[in-house]
Amino acid sequence: MIKRALGGALCLWAVAALGDSYFPERGEWTQRAPEALGFDAQALDDAVRWMRDNAEVEPSDLYGVIYNHFAPREPDFRILGPTRPRAGDSGMIIRRGYVVASWGDLDRADMTFSVAKSYLSTMAALALDDGAIADLDEPVRKRVQHPRFDGPHNSRITWHHLLNQTSDWSGTLWDIPDWADRPEGDDPDAWPDRELHEPGTRYKYNDVRVNLLAWSLLQVLREPLPVILRERIMDPIGASPTWRWTGYSNSWTDIDGQRVQSVSGGGHFGGGMFISTEDHARFGLVFKRRGNWNGTQLFPADWIDTMTQPTPELPSYGYMWWLNTDREGIPAAPEEAYWAAGFGGNYIYIDEPNELVVVLRWTPDLEGAITRILNALTP
Repeated sequence: MIKRALGGALCLWAVAALGDSYFPERGEWTQRAPEALGFDAQALDDAVRWMRDNAEVEPSDLYGVIYNHFAPREPDFRILGPTRPRAGDSGMIIRRGYVVASWGDLDRADMTFSVAKSYLSTMAALALDDGAIADLDEPVRKRVQHPRFDGPHNSRITWHHLLNQTSDWSGTLWDIPDWADRPEGDDPDAWPDRELHEPGTRYKYNDVRVNLLAWSLLQVLREPLPVILRERIMDPIGASPTWRWTGYSNSWTDIDGQRVQSVSGGGHFGGGMFISTEDHARFGLVFKRRGNWNGTQLFPADWIDTMTQPTPELPSYGYMWWLNTDREGIPAAPEEAYWAAGFGGNYIYIDEPNELVVVLRWTPDLEGAITRILNALTP
């Protein structure tokens, strides 16, 4: 529930007094007037109208959308995890912790596709903080002794390589060969025998390898990742109980004698994170505040600096967050801005210099949306 307060004009001292110390209670979030948070109300209203006019929510059948998008190109493509139809668009704009604008159904737990990768990256931060991973540059095989990391190529892959998608891991996971995910080249018969690149030397967006990271983190943390996420992040920040993080019908593994589902880092093959706009916003806010929620440090503050280091092979990418390196992604935004991004126009945009968190659902043009929001800020 969003509470509205402080309508009308505020004097400058009152605006400054709002600060950045508000933490919304579970089930509630205070909304302030645009002028109270440094926005031109008309310009902000125009920005929201533009985003709503440019949202894409049809076709609603995401099972069909996923299949029609990937099946023509990927051999033996199958949807292995759950899907859910999308409904209307939604979004939230938050400044200094307060809601300045919101629209749509904020409580509906929708598919969010590759935004799930940014949640998965956070599990690596917790594993590192706990000592379950000693060093991101150590080979994964040192902690995860499994044939998936055997051989002269795969044995050299580190956590760092999996996090920035430069591992070029070769193998099959959950019945999906790595080469079948977004295959390159024009000769299907050549895909399985492609040249392997030294780990760390080539970026390749690949959900099979992202799911390998999820499985590997499960091996070292020894608990289901959704349980860890709920207990250590989502419950402390006041998220609702409606979100779900799933894997595939065949992504089950044994952990200390228990059958546990290894989750997906996206919705490419179905599954992944099903979550509401408001819960996304809370997740974004704890990142904007560098892991601190009302005085409790949920993950190390320096993880933000670690995860936003540009990948040399693709400087616009960090540890499963997209970066505004050299302001190439969104020229109007500061270079420090970064965002989670998912198929169909799902975003969590985080902007420390401007004290902003923006969540967008089914709004494909992130640059257009953020540029209009930033232009609505008053000098």
